[in-house]
Amino acid sequence: MDFNTCESPDSQNTFGEGSIPYIINLRQEVLNNTHFFATRWTTRTIQFAHMSVPVGVETGLDVYYNSTLFLYIEQGEALVIMGFCEECLDIQTHVYAGHAIIIPAGTWNNVVNTGNSDLKMYAIYSPALHSYNVVFRTKEEWTFHNGS
Repeated sequence: MDFNTCESPDSQNTFGEGSIPYIINLRQEVLNNTHFFATRWTTRTIQFAHMSVPVGVETGLDVYYNSTLFLYIEQGEALVIMGFCEECLDIQTHVYAGHAIIIPAGTWNNVVNTGNSDLKMYAIYSPALHSYNVVFRTKEEWTFHNGS
């Protein structure tokens, strides 16, 4: 179910680029990304996106009930906050380039850029959560679209 449109990501019977293999220089693509959030490859069962979170900005407290999220930090440092309810965010740890974060479905989470440069990371959702080729240039666009 698409978090943004409340429809299946493939409801129009299109998987975007997910119907063909996807080969990239992952590190270079993530480091060159300037969008807060952008999906890059989508199928019904998995989705790849990348993020660029400005200094002092957070992704925003959120929970995905039907998707597990994998995040990989390519550049920067952050505070990861997680918990099993909105009021019990008792998992907190600092992460840096080279760290991965696995957020099981149903886990509340937030990532706060605590470094001196943009936090560059990629995300893998399983199953897919967002529409193919969705782009939010800024945190404000992301927040407005998601109603946060």
